[in-house]
Amino acid sequence: MVRRPTRLMQSPAMNQSPTPQAGILNIDPYVPGKSAAPHGVTPIKLSANESPLGASPAAIAAFRSVSEGLASYPDGSCRALRQAIGEVHGLDAERIVVGAGSDEILHLLAQSYLGEGDEAVISRYGFAVYPIVTLGAGATAVFAEARDYGVDVDAMLGAVTPRTRMVFLDNPNNPTGTCLSGAEVRRLHAGLPPEVLLVIDNAYAEYVTAGDFETGADLAATTRNVVMVRTFSKMGLAALRVGWMFGPAPIVDVLNRLRGPFNVSVPGQAAAEAAVRDVGFTRALCDHNARWRDWLSAELGSNRLRVLPSQGNFILVLFPDEPGLTAADANAALLARGLIVREMTGYGLPQALRISIGTEAAMRAVAEVLKAFGGGK
Repeated sequence: MVRRPTRLMQSPAMNQSPTPQAGILNIDPYVPGKSAAPHGVTPIKLSANESPLGASPAAIAAFRSVSEGLASYPDGSCRALRQAIGEVHGLDAERIVVGAGSDEILHLLAQSYLGEGDEAVISRYGFAVYPIVTLGAGATAVFAEARDYGVDVDAMLGAVTPRTRMVFLDNPNNPTGTCLSGAEVRRLHAGLPPEVLLVIDNAYAEYVTAGDFETGADLAATTRNVVMVRTFSKMGLAALRVGWMFGPAPIVDVLNRLRGPFNVSVPGQAAAEAAVRDVGFTRALCDHNARWRDWLSAELGSNRLRVLPSQGNFILVLFPDEPGLTAADANAALLARGLIVREMTGYGLPQALRISIGTEAAMRAVAEVLKAFGGGK
């Protein structure tokens, strides 16, 4: 016997569906950097601020060494990795939380300390994930105007209201590369009420060469409303998604209650532990980056192109709004050579391109294209 499908009567209720939490549909989804070049052109990816030297050989070896144990759950506390981070950076391992990339840490912080009616202050050109996690928690993102594309401490403090519960500071700033001195970071914290959490995002700390830079670890160690967030993604482990946070014990306790019990994989923990201990590779990474970051900045700086001073592993190039010389024109010229950089329209910077620091060959190719295109010395 063949059962015929029952014809359902349409009703208003059938057009309804589950409703997401307030704020989520207001989120503009994060758009990663492109990775594809035109057909027949070898791609050179300079759009995601990945390590210009790949991963530490010690991290690669550690990753391979755990391949026979993939049937077992990872250590839920990431104890060995936290101890390694603590030893290398001089931090209390009990006050470290490890996450699936620093993005997970940011989501956990927002879920824990933001809600409906609350506000989070973000610099105008701050990391795109900050408004995403803020809106996802039901709170409101308040943007403080930048000063010459960098974080303006006075504007950030001026944006604080009785509803403010969190302030996001990426230092160095992505995508502009600008960096606040330690004194300015401390001034920002000193102006915040004690109930406001200052989140200092040091995703690019390994690349900083400025003598007045401070990570914020001292503030996180001695106050009750500062956390420092870091990542392994920019130092060669982007594929494994490992990040960490150092902060006051009560905040660490809150995040450990909310995070997943096995949120960082066995290979991720092993590779990250080896990477953080390989200080020689990290130093080489910083040296290579500083050399070619400064070289490319000098090559491209001209009356037509402006390169913002950067402390990250990338530079932001500002183009004139002239026919044939726009950022879109420059991007097309680079892409024709397989050089994939990051367009900045989504950050409100349609006249800019962000270029990750890569190999010497890649940097020379970028300089050749853009100098022929109309900029540089």
